[in-house]
Amino acid sequence: MNVRNLEPKALWNYFADLNAVPRPSKKEERVIQFMVDFGNSLGLETKKDAIQNVIIKKPATVGMEDRTTLILQSHLDMVHQKNADTNFDFDTQGIEMIVEGDWLRANGTTLGADNGIGVASIMALLASTDIPHPALEAMFTIDEETGMTGAMQLDGSNFDGKILLNLDTEDDDELSIGCAGGIDTNTSYKYSHVAVNQDSEIVEISLRGLLGGHSGMDIDKGRGNANKMMTRLLYYLNPIVSFQLISFDGGSLRNAIPREATVVVAVDKSKKAIIEKSIESFLAILKAEFSVIEPNFIISTSTIESTSKAVNTEDFKKILNALYAVQNGVFRMSPDIKDLVEASSSLARVILKEGEFITQSLQRSSVETSKDDVANTIRTAFENMGCEVVQSGDYPGWQPNPNSAILKLMTELYREMYKEEPKVKACHAGLECGILGKHLPGVDMISFGPNIRAAHSPDEKVQISSVQKYWPFLLEVINRTPKAN
Repeated sequence: MNVRNLEPKALWNYFADLNAVPRPSKKEERVIQFMVDFGNSLGLETKKDAIQNVIIKKPATVGMEDRTTLILQSHLDMVHQKNADTNFDFDTQGIEMIVEGDWLRANGTTLGADNGIGVASIMALLASTDIPHPALEAMFTIDEETGMTGAMQLDGSNFDGKILLNLDTEDDDELSIGCAGGIDTNTSYKYSHVAVNQDSEIVEISLRGLLGGHSGMDIDKGRGNANKMMTRLLYYLNPIVSFQLISFDGGSLRNAIPREATVVVAVDKSKKAIIEKSIESFLAILKAEFSVIEPNFIISTSTIESTSKAVNTEDFKKILNALYAVQNGVFRMSPDIKDLVEASSSLARVILKEGEFITQSLQRSSVETSKDDVANTIRTAFENMGCEVVQSGDYPGWQPNPNSAILKLMTELYREMYKEEPKVKACHAGLECGILGKHLPGVDMISFGPNIRAAHSPDEKVQISSVQKYWPFLLEVINRTPKAN
């Protein structure tokens, strides 16, 4: 079935239009122009602020002029990630979408439902001629996925709205009223080269097939981190057979749990069988530990040609120990909100080649002091081995307000429409609301959306029936927007 034939057709057609436009974080020029052209084509007030966020305003329909102005917000960029065996150019190709039963997914890449469904929803509302609504202010932010740049540098003077609906939550029975802040920790270290030993075989070891996922929302699910698992393999092999480390390439994106990692090592030709047998033994250990959570990952080896030099023995020990010791996963659970991860860290990227060792990791917390604590934990682990450490992109969390008026309205409406209680939650992802609140003081904010699974990974998918549940709920929220004070 073609995605354009799904209901509600307006939403799905705008999602298909959006997914035809390449829109990686930091390269959003095309989608920004796409959105500006869209607003202008409707004859609506359309502008870009200094940082290139797009703002489109639509006057209230007749009879709703006295209602509170609503800000509708979603981000334009998407995570670009693909399977290693998928031939796809994110810079030039539109996302290839596949309908499978009740789910929409992409063909070996991320889908862009995060946050494309939210963007398409707002587009459908702006283009509508038969949906009653108060004055709408659409806020399309840029670079959410790699730094919250659009939210950070938002010009709040462009908005008059007093209620903000963020359409970037991934469970259709949840109303989100709080989120984690975050900080990036990037490290670098110059290591010394040595020649590869004579009579060595160059062996490439690849770990593939992990689930990956969102490093905030999925961090408590116990999934394997390819960088940590590969480090553990090297640590396991080190006392068994002598080898030299030539390169390490693991992970891809700062906010995704690493799914794949590859290392290249040099081993004496007479010891190649030993290292291969040891890898098989270690794989059996991991398979036993992760049999329920990660059933499909593999570790494979192949002999390759390489002219690169290896890491010297002393630096290899420092690097291996630092990678093994660094905190990864849940750091602290919230003592105040049941089942909420308070603080975490994800070792997202490891690159070792040509004399430089680099790591990228992201620390998150809903509490500023524990965010500092976990960030310092990562910093000191790498500083101890002599790395240069740069921490940047610090953004605040969103403090929950259980007395929110829009929360009360939407809770009652959800109960009325679906005959059950919504889950009012804070999440461990980095929603933009915490940052936006600094630029829009006094604005009442809430986040919601349809079911999206495996965001930030090539397994990303959105549930069609959930979108069909979410859409009328969004329309009724808009219809019941309270009168302005």
